[in-house]
Amino acid sequence: MRVLVISQYFWPEGFRINELTSSLVDRGVETTVLTGKPNYPEGRIYSGYTAGGCLAEFMGRVPVLRVPLYPRGQRSTPRLALNYFSFIISGAFFGPWLLRGVRPDIILVYCPSPLLQALPALLIGWIKRVPVVSYVQDLWPESLEATGYVRSRWILGAVEGVVKFIYRHSDLVLVSSRPFIDSVRRLAPNVRIAYYPNSVDKSFCDPSAAAGIELPVLEQGFCVVFAGNVGLAQAVQVIVEAAARLLAHRDIHLVILGSGSQLDWMRLEAERRQLTNLHLAGRFPVETIPFLLAKASALLVTLADRPIFAATVPNKIQAYMAVGRPIIACMNGEGARLIADADAGLAVPAEDPGALADAVLRLYGMSDSQRARLGANAQAYYREHFDHEKLVTELIGHLNKLIGSDV
Repeated sequence: MRVLVISQYFWPEGFRINELTSSLVDRGVETTVLTGKPNYPEGRIYSGYTAGGCLAEFMGRVPVLRVPLYPRGQRSTPRLALNYFSFIISGAFFGPWLLRGVRPDIILVYCPSPLLQALPALLIGWIKRVPVVSYVQDLWPESLEATGYVRSRWILGAVEGVVKFIYRHSDLVLVSSRPFIDSVRRLAPNVRIAYYPNSVDKSFCDPSAAAGIELPVLEQGFCVVFAGNVGLAQAVQVIVEAAARLLAHRDIHLVILGSGSQLDWMRLEAERRQLTNLHLAGRFPVETIPFLLAKASALLVTLADRPIFAATVPNKIQAYMAVGRPIIACMNGEGARLIADADAGLAVPAEDPGALADAVLRLYGMSDSQRARLGANAQAYYREHFDHEKLVTELIGHLNKLIGSDV
């Protein structure tokens, strides 16, 4: 089987599609990737790349073809829109030319925001006469509205029309969260939909073997670690407010691993309010994250109090479970339900700093054996529901079914 993966985001950016693509190749699936120039999450083109021009390179044994891309910047709606549209236009214009010698059996388009990146995939699928699978990580236009980037009802309605077109012209829509199914079916009643959750690289299951890096704060007291994008969707103001409530507990530290549009705001607030217990460590290489997470006393995931985010399962939940540390989920809906079902930690309402601070104190007050039990529960739940190799097998089954192959 020959698979063409299309994604605006790809290595060296840290997205799930990286590991998934490598595993397809390891299973003997001939895989090529069409993507843009790496610039997420800082909003600047990575060193060694330029925004303009096309590029061919390899990630291990995976051929990677890159089209021009306008960098997203930070906290700029116009630049973000240019970033999204630049990939759509470049993918549609340069993609067919770059792929002129590639003969896929099927196209898999990886769809975090923006879902609109599926448009060049549909065009290329039509040109090459192959089925297209849209793997949906984020619901549009709901997420666009919830993050506040777009408030115009006319624009949101137009985006919904495009999303409807994408769903209805996809041969299969894979969704990373069960509540997404109803949202997709509302726009495309007859489309084939399957639940296909995220997993993480196997290094998260054995963090002791991952690349190590020293971060002294993780050796001090009780450390609650948040890892990933620091943006509007994560409602990181709740972390700042919880840190203020916990300031008297000198042995408790809140550590932020990552970057994003709200990191500078967090830094200013921490300085203004003298939050010495809030540590903004910044961004680290993806390969070091399992090691750093394993050093934590507990792991924190937050999302804003919006209906769309109640339907979302951030990929960090799977990463946290795989590492085997207790989890605090300050969020509503499906992600919180998973933590409760797994008995892997504590779930509190989204954007409730008092409840978040109380949850930190509850975990802090537990014995080492009680916290170890929660971590073990998390790992067991991960192995049963989110194991990477099991899910790779499942994906290959979905793709083979569409192309009518038994390979």
